[in-house]
Amino acid sequence: RSDCAVWDEPFYAHYLSATGLDHPMATEIIAAYETDWEKVANLASGPVPGDKTIFYQKHMTHHILPHMDLARLQGIRHAFLIRDPARVLMSYMEKRANVTLEDLGFSQQHQLFEMIWDDQKIPPPVLDAEDLLLNPMAMSTALCVALGIEFDPAMLSWPVGRRKSDGLWAAHWYGSVEQSTGFIAPSNSARKVPEHLRDLLVDAEFYYQALRPHRLKAK
Repeated sequence: RSDCAVWDEPFYAHYLSATGLDHPMATEIIAAYETDWEKVANLASGPVPGDKTIFYQKHMTHHILPHMDLARLQGIRHAFLIRDPARVLMSYMEKRANVTLEDLGFSQQHQLFEMIWDDQKIPPPVLDAEDLLLNPMAMSTALCVALGIEFDPAMLSWPVGRRKSDGLWAAHWYGSVEQSTGFIAPSNSARKVPEHLRDLLVDAEFYYQALRPHRLKAK
């Protein structure tokens, strides 16, 4: 949408720098982006870039490390995207074989949800990815209503290819979305999770189910 500035995973470089994790393109990402989380937080809570009226920031919950004070993000409206853990796990493993619960962000997402709920006294909006894919217009509208912004039909489609707002990591992680032009209904076929990851899946499912009752419903 033309009224929206986009920032893709603002804290990713700090996360990689602070944890030393061996992610694809880690060296390039750390070199290209700000690694000081406080400077990033100041920009995230500052003026909207480019004379836009909406500042959309896509954060990954596992990028929010324990030493980072979310009070620095005052004034930001939060919404949570949740997704079936089995689909998340199998999708992640296509790009990075070694995976832990912390890599997927489910526990961190639940913790952040509870923290923001406690701070704001109302639960932040929750959008289930499957609901969005099955009914893009209704669920996008519901999210806009929850956030107090106007729905724009431009949210429902986009051109093929990479976006200027995408981070360097798009080359490794965003192949599927770069080939898409809109939301696609999820496959009904079950994705078999390897036996050695069943305990991880059970743990992720616990956090997913804790947030699911709060998900937005189509009108």
